Amino acid sequence: MKYRHILAGILAAGALLAGAGASAAYPERPVRMIIPFAAGGPADLVGREIAEAVGKEIGQPIIVVNAGGGHGVPALNQVLGAPADGYTLLMPASGNMTIPSKAMKDKNVLELLSPISQLTQSPHVLVVNASLPINSVQDLIDYARAHPGKVNFGSAGVGGIAHLGMELFKSQAGVDVVHVPYRGTSQVITDLASGQVHALFSSMPSLKPMIDKGTIKALGMSAPSSGSVTSKLPVISQAGLPGMEYTTWYGLFAKRETPDEVIQTLNAAVKKALTNPELNRKFEPQGVEFVSGSPEELAALVKKDTEKWTRVIDEAGIELD
Repeated sequence: MKYRHILAGILAAGALLAGAGASAAYPERPVRMIIPFAAGGPADLVGREIAEAVGKEIGQPIIVVNAGGGHGVPALNQVLGAPADGYTLLMPASGNMTIPSKAMKDKNVLELLSPISQLTQSPHVLVVNASLPINSVQDLIDYARAHPGKVNFGSAGVGGIAHLGMELFKSQAGVDVVHVPYRGTSQVITDLASGQVHALFSSMPSLKPMIDKGTIKALGMSAPSSGSVTSKLPVISQAGLPGMEYTTWYGLFAKRETPDEVIQTLNAAVKKALTNPELNRKFEPQGVEFVSGSPEELAALVKKDTEKWTRVIDEAGIELD
């Protein structure tokens, strides 16, 4: 009887140690990171750099899997179809998480996913055609008010961040401007330089060649920026439109119910990986600023941006696919 008690105690202690070891061992194998965009694009390039950097911190490779299209729903479904163990992660763009679509109607992404950390932020630049008599944000507001319905804004498509940024500007400034949607960014920038399009919100890398040529003018940023060029531009919210602020961003998420210790392990790895100054130097010319934060901060960002864009969409009567 005495030996039976001793044996039971040894087995119980062994079970506890095995459980602690299993928890502490994450990750024991490679991790997959699903990116809801095609290979070779901006999200893919950023994601692969992050995957390599974070993989070094956790001691296991992070394998990037591209699942583009469908407003990010196919990528999301891959994560939701996997176990909630931290071995399948999602790296969406802000629009995937905060702009409602028919496919995600009545679904709260924060009830499906656990935030890990924000990864990047990229404020937009407000630019106008250089032939217009406009040199500041206030000039643009005054010009639009003096020419109601005559000033147009281009965008890469209906319901994108650039379009919604324009609608936010329109609402905050109280101006009547016309939206001209395109199928992508390159043609709208060409037409902006030629004067067919008057104004545009977009990222600095796509705009800088035309700014340098003097065919378009940069008026301000949609949010504070630390970039060597963008930090010198006025922030629109500090130039007369206090409610006019937004960024695009990437974040890292796991399936809901992933153990908290796994979330914290990944969060700590992201924070350490993104402090590498070389990473920031490499992507600063592309308008990408690497930032990290707590899971709670990312959840708050998702909620804030979702409320903002939902309000803009409803007030403007925008129909999204």
